[in-house]
Amino acid sequence: MGDFNYILLLVPSHISVDVIIVKISKKQRQPLLKEKIAENPFITDEALAEFFQVSVQTVRLDRLELNIPEVRERIKHVARQQYDTVKALPIEEVIGEIIDLELDKHAISILDIREEHVFSRTGIARGHHIFAQANSLAVAIIDDELALTTNANVSFNRQVKVGERVVAKASVKEIGEMRTTVEVSSFVDQELVFYGEFAMYRQEK
Repeated sequence: MGDFNYILLLVPSHISVDVIIVKISKKQRQPLLKEKIAENPFITDEALAEFFQVSVQTVRLDRLELNIPEVRERIKHVARQQYDTVKALPIEEVIGEIIDLELDKHAISILDIREEHVFSRTGIARGHHIFAQANSLAVAIIDDELALTTNANVSFNRQVKVGERVVAKASVKEIGEMRTTVEVSSFVDQELVFYGEFAMYRQEK
């Protein structure tokens, strides 16, 4: 038997069938997997396995055949291309790992949710960790040695669970006299889980 898995196609409501199951071969899957990783370099093998409804081992074999490194190596590759030096706080005080930074423009960090980040009974991440990742990235993006949060409007779009990876993306929207507005959107597998708009005090424009 060949190496097959399946995808589900939604069909228009006027057609009598709700779902069509289509067999997808390894040859068809691999280009889709390559495209998926290109869209989101931070995606894990586990998330890919769930998306394609195959085993994690199958995803790893696909990656090897396509010469695609594991997620940690992909992150290191992005990090080598990165980044300006953080000015506003010591790098060890940033929550998460900064992998891209252009001061006063944009920044990206990742945070792997581990047991110490979650409530023991539910496995759900404590909100202050998600907020702290976003807030510290909003500080780190400022091209100044002093940056303080003066106001934050935030929303938590869904719960984040242990084992998930949060990718926070920050962008500077406005630079004013001693004030900078920073937007931070945090994602798990490209699903928005947190959004914040931070008003940042700075010494210089």
